Amino acid sequence: MSFAIHGLGIAHPPDAVTAEDGLGLARALAGPDVRTSTWLGPIYANSGIARRFQVIGGQVVRDVLNGTTDSGSPFLPTAANDGVGPTTGERMTIYLQEAGPLALRASASALAESGLAPDTITHLVTVSCTGFGAPGVDFALITGLGLKPTVARTHVGFMGCHGSLNGLRVANAFASADPAARVLVCSVELSSLHYYYGSAADKLIANAIFADGAAAVVGCARKPTPPAPLPEGNGAGGVGSSWSLAASGSCLIPDSASDMSWTVGDHGFEMSLSRRVPRLIATHLRPWLEAWLGDNVLSLADVRSWAIHPGGPKIVSAVEESLALSVEALSPSRGVFAEYGNMSSPTVLFVLRRLREANAPKPCVALGFGPGLVAEAALFV
Repeated sequence: MSFAIHGLGIAHPPDAVTAEDGLGLARALAGPDVRTSTWLGPIYANSGIARRFQVIGGQVVRDVLNGTTDSGSPFLPTAANDGVGPTTGERMTIYLQEAGPLALRASASALAESGLAPDTITHLVTVSCTGFGAPGVDFALITGLGLKPTVARTHVGFMGCHGSLNGLRVANAFASADPAARVLVCSVELSSLHYYYGSAADKLIANAIFADGAAAVVGCARKPTPPAPLPEGNGAGGVGSSWSLAASGSCLIPDSASDMSWTVGDHGFEMSLSRRVPRLIATHLRPWLEAWLGDNVLSLADVRSWAIHPGGPKIVSAVEESLALSVEALSPSRGVFAEYGNMSSPTVLFVLRRLREANAPKPCVALGFGPGLVAEAALFV
């Protein structure tokens, strides 16, 4: 058996932040020694993002840009929080208020597309790395969707941008073990809650690309089909046809533990991202991926479409270089990045949804990268 997708829904906060407003926020909130720097501007101008959606938006953004205090938000700069911003506790209070409703919207959309009634869901898998709280997102989904109180809950936490692929692996295990399983996987991230107010360059770059969003998948078991190359013109898989998870893989890139990290600090969760990450991906991705595809009786040339997590423009380019992919193959990833930014774990599902809607050919490989540095892959047929 394998996990077949029957519904995929997405959601984002109502307020968008443009690259221009993002630079304005950085000028107002960054550490005092970089507020007038010349290098902040090019980061936003060359990010590849036209807009991002975030729960810390709307009136809060207007207050920061205009020097007003109408929102009363703890994210507004004050003498007390200059250079650090709100405490982690203040940020988590907003996470508990906002994450559940956003996850609920994405999950309701996925259920509607699947045609499955909420009370038929047997397993619930939640994914998030930007917040903690109990009762949490799972409770909000059970009560908000009308899931059975006996639904089996599993949470995939703090795994970073590839978390949705880990969640799908869990769903696949449930579906393989129990043909009657009906699984809802929901990823929700509020990256804007961890906006950095200091002067470290890598963290200021993270401010420019991360965003908020949620994505959900509903599926159940089906008998696997061989992951063989598809004849030209056949095997297109859109919303009306089945996409099934045939295999998943994981690779810890050597000597990279200090190159990408995500830690809990006193003033938010702190992202560290070294300049070596794109080169590490470009160097190590292809040998592992070729071996993993070979284990699944495929080669790189057999893969017909790619759902690459757009961690940033340089990471997408590193994948393009390593795998010798065409510009067209990376277009869905770059398109999602331009319209939504890097939402961490839900982002790869936004890309996958775009491919399904476009009737993209299969097999399809999804890739994500997270702290470790770890590459995660999923094969859809």
